[in-house]
Amino acid sequence: MKRNTLVMSLRAKRSNPQFSGRLLRAVALVMTLAILTSCAPVDLNAPLPAFDPGIDPDSWAQVPAGEFYYGQHEQIETTGAYEIMVTDVTVSQYAAFLNAAQADGSVKIVDGEAVGFYPGDVFRGVKHEEEIKAGDWPFIPLDDPSQRIRKDESETRPYKAQPGYENHPMTMVSWFGAWGYCRYYGWRLPTEIEWEKAARGSDTRPFPWGDEIVRENANFYASRDPFEDMGSFGSRTSPVGFYNGRKYGDYQTLDSASPYGLYDMAGNVWQWTGDVYEGMHYRFLRGGSKDTYDMDLRVWVRNNATPTYVSPGVGFRCVR
Repeated sequence: MKRNTLVMSLRAKRSNPQFSGRLLRAVALVMTLAILTSCAPVDLNAPLPAFDPGIDPDSWAQVPAGEFYYGQHEQIETTGAYEIMVTDVTVSQYAAFLNAAQADGSVKIVDGEAVGFYPGDVFRGVKHEEEIKAGDWPFIPLDDPSQRIRKDESETRPYKAQPGYENHPMTMVSWFGAWGYCRYYGWRLPTEIEWEKAARGSDTRPFPWGDEIVRENANFYASRDPFEDMGSFGSRTSPVGFYNGRKYGDYQTLDSASPYGLYDMAGNVWQWTGDVYEGMHYRFLRGGSKDTYDMDLRVWVRNNATPTYVSPGVGFRCVR
């Protein structure tokens, strides 16, 4: 009888508008607290593992002249011979460039941004095309919290990599900033055709290392690498050349170099390419990133953005 009385009492309360209102408010409060907890400020400088993959970021790979398969449907393209960086440009390398280029006046600091000269593009006035005139254009934002380069005015060489990110790929760099870095040293950004040949080699493989992809091949979304913390931070870059077959603590990688010995041609960061297409101000990126799914790491996948775009998931390498 007591149980039946309790059940009837609860049913009566549930049918009472005042009780129902209090219950709804309580549920709403719990949901609000859960949302606020999940939206806690992200620590962009959270500690990260320190691993040295042992790959020299100053090394270059030879790509021979000749034909290769381009795109998803086996189109044939041809390139001349060229050299391409084995890894993406690192944060330390870009910091060294800023120190040298600011000292000789090639780069200036304007309103918290490093800017440099770009000679402009031919403007044809095509629909949606934006004019890019000769002048100073933004290379990198220095005051963005995602920026891995820090400036110390007390130092003679004020630009340095944030501790722990020295051998990570340079990110938060615009197309102009990537173009300016390569040009400063007498190099250039790879064309899309050059980039894909360097990534794929001469066969029809969809990934730089072969036909299939697993988590130990590359840094991509939910790949569960040591630099990923989806609970508080999200995905982070891994050091250049990280996926080279070495074991880091309990994490075993697979050697995922391209046929020409290039690392990170899939995942970690998207890479700017150098093509400037007629009637189009957009620039194209290749390779996928830490923030994209494994399907986007196939060598023929393209992305595009305005040349002023910067992101924690975008970097570059040079050719010569």
